[in-house]
This record gives sequence, C-alpha cells and structure tokens, in this order.
Amino acid sequence: MNKILITICARGGSKGIPRKNIKELNGKPLIYYTIKFANEFSQKFNADVSLSTDSLEIKETAKNFGLLTDYQRPRELATDSAGKISVIKHLLEFEESKRSKTYDYLIDLDVTSPLRTIEDLHQAYLKLQDNEEAINIFSVSPAKRNPYFNMVEEINTDGFVRLVKNNGNIKSRQTAPKVYDMNASFYIFKREFFKKGYELSITDKSIAYVVPHICFDLDEPEDFAIMSLMLRENLFDFVI
Repeated sequence: MNKILITICARGGSKGIPRKNIKELNGKPLIYYTIKFANEFSQKFNADVSLSTDSLEIKETAKNFGLLTDYQRPRELATDSAGKISVIKHLLEFEESKRSKTYDYLIDLDVTSPLRTIEDLHQAYLKLQDNEEAINIFSVSPAKRNPYFNMVEEINTDGFVRLVKNNGNIKSRQTAPKVYDMNASFYIFKREFFKKGYELSITDKSIAYVVPHICFDLDEPEDFAIMSLMLRENLFDFVI
C-alpha cells in the first residue's frame, strides 16, 4: 500500500480576511472542515495528517479538533513571499524524519477551499496513479472568462489593450479552447515531484482534475459571505 501524507498549511497572517483560517463559517472555524475531511480520507487510505502553521492560535484550534503537532513553521516560510511548495517540502522532510517513513504521495488540502468530497480526492488520486508520466495533479473548475476570447491585458503604458491569448482566429466563446481556474482545493504530488526540485505546482508533467460541482476559494470577505449563505441555506448538493 502506498504511504500517503496529507498536509494542511495555515499561515497566521491574512490581509484580505483577518484570521481567515480560523474565522467561523456556519458556526465552525474554517480549518475544521479541512481537518474533518483529512481525517475521513486518512481512515479510508491509512494516511498520516500533518499541520504547518506559524500561529499558536491556529495550532490550538486544530488541537481542539484532534489534529496535534509539534511542528512549527519557520519564520522565513511564514512570509507573504514564501512559496507554497517550499512550505510543503519542509513539512514533508520533518514528518519523514519524525516518523522514520518515506512517503510515496503527498496530498495538500487548502484550508480556504473546503468544497471537496472524498470521491473527488479518490478519483484524482487514481488518475495520477494511472498516469506514469505525470508527477502531480491539482483540482480545477471551468473558468468563467476565457483568455482566448474575453480577457484582455495592457501591453504598454499607452493604455491600449489586447486579448491575453490572441491568435486572431477565434470568433466565439464556443470555439475557444477550454480553460480552467485552479480552485486550490487540493494538490496531489508523487514523491518524484520533490526529488526534482520543482518550485511551482504547474510543471510540464502536471495533470488536472475537473471538480464536477461548485468549488471556489475564500480570498475576499464577499467569498466568505457567499459560502456562509450557501451552507446556511443548504444549497450545496454534497456535504463538507
């Protein structure tokens, strides 16, 4: 059986939504939903679960829901400019040393994007396993805007704009290539990913899992309000 480590990364500082990772969502701290999900998945697939945080408040909140850790994220990995892959890799090395274990797969669950199901993660895991060349997979959703058709960018200081992807041949949204938003819900990595020293989750050997239901992350206060309303009114067709 493959050895799996599930990582939950929750930095203390958040400018868009203060104390975002432990802000209440439908009566529970946001991190609760990811811890609950991680525990359910770990019971089915015999995975280990670990937390990376620089915040004692987050660590204590996680402890209240059964996730204990003696790991403390280093200060240099808790800044706005610190890359997520560096954070994950540091935690992976800590857990392998502590547990005297070498993991085959690492699954990272983003606290701010809790709209996921066990079936989502299982199917993505199987898809990655079945692709010998791929080294990682991440969750995506169909994009509402398409850079080949209705997204523009400024190219110089004169204020004129152009299509982000401009080949001049696409006349309608229906004929544009399909594009997807990375919804940040989960990332799954083979061990090879970390051996090769990648610094970004998008590589030339990455594949995607299209989430078949609504999924978005919480970046702004209005995102929190929308998700809170949908949970309160039971508007999701799945349970988080």
